[in-house]
Amino acid sequence: MEIKVNYLDNLRQEALFDDFTVITDQPIRYKGDGSAPGPFDYFLASSALCAAYFVRVYCNAREIPTENIRLSQNNIVDPENRYNQIFKIQVELPDDISEKDRIGILRSVERCSVKRVIQNNPDFQIETVKSIDEDAQALLMSGTVEGESTWIEGKDLPLEQTIANMTKILSDLGMKIEIASWRNIVPNVWSLHIRDAASPMCFTNGKGATKEAALCSALGEFIERLSCNFFYNDQFFGPELAASDFVHYPNEKWFQPGPHDELPAEVLDDHCRAIFDPEGELRGSHLFDTNSGRTDRGIVSLPFVRRSDGETVWFPSNLIENLYLSNGMSAGNTIAEAQVQCLSEIFERAVKRQIIEQEIALPDVPETVLAKYPGIQEGIAALEAQGFPVLVKDASLGGQFPVACVTLMNPRTGGVFASFGAHPSLQVAIERSLTELLQGRSFEGMNDLPPPTFNSQAVSEPNNFVEHFIDSSGVISWRFFNASADVEFVEWDFSGSNDEEAASLFGILETEGLEAYVAIHEDLGAPVCRILVPGYSEVYPVEDLVWDNTNMALAFREDILNLHALDDERLADLLERLDESELDEQMKIITLIGIEFDENTVWGQLTILELKLLVNLALGQPEDALDQVEMFLQFNDNTVERGLFYQALLAVLQITLDDELELELDDYRHNLMRMFSEETLNAVVGSVDGSVRFYGLTPTNLQLDGLDRHHRLLESYGKLHAARAARQA
Repeated sequence: MEIKVNYLDNLRQEALFDDFTVITDQPIRYKGDGSAPGPFDYFLASSALCAAYFVRVYCNAREIPTENIRLSQNNIVDPENRYNQIFKIQVELPDDISEKDRIGILRSVERCSVKRVIQNNPDFQIETVKSIDEDAQALLMSGTVEGESTWIEGKDLPLEQTIANMTKILSDLGMKIEIASWRNIVPNVWSLHIRDAASPMCFTNGKGATKEAALCSALGEFIERLSCNFFYNDQFFGPELAASDFVHYPNEKWFQPGPHDELPAEVLDDHCRAIFDPEGELRGSHLFDTNSGRTDRGIVSLPFVRRSDGETVWFPSNLIENLYLSNGMSAGNTIAEAQVQCLSEIFERAVKRQIIEQEIALPDVPETVLAKYPGIQEGIAALEAQGFPVLVKDASLGGQFPVACVTLMNPRTGGVFASFGAHPSLQVAIERSLTELLQGRSFEGMNDLPPPTFNSQAVSEPNNFVEHFIDSSGVISWRFFNASADVEFVEWDFSGSNDEEAASLFGILETEGLEAYVAIHEDLGAPVCRILVPGYSEVYPVEDLVWDNTNMALAFREDILNLHALDDERLADLLERLDESELDEQMKIITLIGIEFDENTVWGQLTILELKLLVNLALGQPEDALDQVEMFLQFNDNTVERGLFYQALLAVLQITLDDELELELDDYRHNLMRMFSEETLNAVVGSVDGSVRFYGLTPTNLQLDGLDRHHRLLESYGKLHAARAARQA
């Protein structure tokens, strides 16, 4: 994690990281102002807070109340060496906690991350640089031995060379990549989380049988998502980028809809139109670009090569971002390597969907076959030793597809997790299933797995597949566990050179009567491939292009960002359009308009319901606001502070609107103030009488003033955009 420090007045300092600011000071006796704790005080408090966090996690998982649990930390200083200290942590537990849980709670404290880092003697490397902001050397663990060459199946270069090449690409872009976390909870299964230090919204996860393979995976995913603009899906690029010569890629084209909003003749082909517009409802305006919002420029479209005949087909950028998410994109050392990974992912997701939705019972991979892969067996044995039964399944559907499945059961909670992996090699497919299963997860994280169901509608519901795609947290059918498999086991093998494997996988698509469209991106210095298979590789249903398109942001973005400057007429118009849209009132404004607000602010937690509530208050419509306050409190998952504001607002609205009881606010003001604080009550009363508008929402505009988090995202995209522009020149 990158932490930037700024000097403030006197001895005060601020540390900036992610979306947080921490202020430090020094006591008056040390010439400070005593306005905040000192840096060392924060350090001491961090270990106590970290220990308390792990106690809470343990208790929450077992529904043990924490109200009567107390924890304290005392530091015993060696009188001869003040840097040699004993951290003594004491936990006070109620008598009704069992001996088993007492031991478990103490063991949970042992897992404190701060404690473990201290015990492992962290190394401090201190250096000077010409510019912190311009120093783009990757903040990655070295992890590899110079001169080594580790080859793994599917890679056209050694892992060490692949890591070096990708690190240089990111460094040349001016991006600092930092490792936020590593996990290796069972043998031969590694995962990590990396992110852009300056824009943590840009992150990826990697997995592999070794730490080098996992780092390779994460870096490759980061570059593929940069190359395919995935990090910036749905986000507003701002007026400057929207007006540039190109918005996404130098080779993009813009096409105008027809006179009656028809689809431009230049986009898609007959095959795609039959899939994406089966009812003839898709209009040109459905495909306007969400990122730029420039409807006047038309529909921005990207070139893909049709696999069957090599012809170029133009796909609207909006269509891609609405339907495909990250499915079918990959970076590689060569185009063929990237294509194999792309196609493997497409088969993995499509076959997984078919198996889950059709409730297919899969055959087990025999122990005699698993015995060929001792590293995989060792990881599975470690999971089972922790009390998690593991099933290894052949998901090839009789040898048709290069897909495997590893399923974990949690007897403690009744939850299950079916993880799928694909690759032309059966061994690699099983290995990917296993590493995907544990990617970023702890043993405690297995307690959140959903239980299986016999409800066929629940497993076939489209959003269930979306959940499986995002983090595999969807539900699966009990029929999946039927000992009588619906298909026979096949010890399949599609492996060969990457060129041969790519040809073989494309051949499977052809056999299935499917058309593939391929885009190659090499502008960043690494071969990146994106493959679309219409009617097969979509994540979201094609109906979303008409009924749930991300460019609905264009109808609301400008007015919401200019909320504080709108007059009553425009506010009433905004409210009417929100009502007519029939959008889910619990949808966050972040999602609606594609702006990365700081999630720790009121803007970051704002929902459509709360926005409508605040607009009704601003328009002097307390009756409508009252109904919405009651609904907000019923479904509130906002902060405690925001919840108290609305509790106070509910009481004040009920008092002021209750004509029958003839209640007077002044009769209740004193105790309302004692309950909710003077500041909160004044904000509530002002919101009701119109003197306070949009309480908690700081003013902004289309230039995104004050929205630092979104600006960091745009700065990240700006580096990418500048590199493409320079390459074009």
